[in-house]
Amino acid sequence: PDKQVISLPLDKMILLLSCIACICVLFLLCFSDIWFFCRIGIVFACPGFRQKPPDSVFETVVMSNVVLTSDLDYMLHMNNARYLREADIARYGFFSRFRFVSMLKRARAATVLSASCSRFRRPLSLFERFDIHTRILGWDDHAFYLEQLFVRRPKDFVMAVVLCRHHIAGTTPAALIELVAQKKVQSPELPEEVKHWLKYNEASSQRLRAESNLQKSNKEQ
Repeated sequence: PDKQVISLPLDKMILLLSCIACICVLFLLCFSDIWFFCRIGIVFACPGFRQKPPDSVFETVVMSNVVLTSDLDYMLHMNNARYLREADIARYGFFSRFRFVSMLKRARAATVLSASCSRFRRPLSLFERFDIHTRILGWDDHAFYLEQLFVRRPKDFVMAVVLCRHHIAGTTPAALIELVAQKKVQSPELPEEVKHWLKYNEASSQRLRAESNLQKSNKEQ
């Protein structure tokens, strides 16, 4: 007997392929980091995306996101490691929008995250929307100090706080700020909690140096 060939009308074929494509996209969003890489591309390509240029180096830059299934831990809350990753993206967006990246290249300088401190006040749950508010708190002769707030919408509650120390190599923070602002800017006094955090960092460094020197002495003996 002749074989019968079953064919779908063009409109139904297009609908079927569209449904398959939507399912694949939904699967990637829920169970992979495709949204993370898409956002990195947006931040790199459009540092001023959806926001007007900042008027002051102390202005807060806001980036928005939502908690997806790929962000969850076994307690069905946003994984603690995800906070640091989101903070990293927000810092790059912050530096890009203020032209810090181009000014670092002009000064033949570089910046690196040398310390961070995280405090989690409340958990973020699935599909909750949040904003990351990034701003400069001040600087000294070697580094910038930034504060990043994870703010849940629409209640505007601060869910987590991240403090960052960005070390500057090749120039000084004050010189870099002068390039960005086109004028000299005085650093405000750092908040009290940041001063305590810096004292902890210094105490930790001293202890580690002392232990390292002690190990060297023991090896020499």
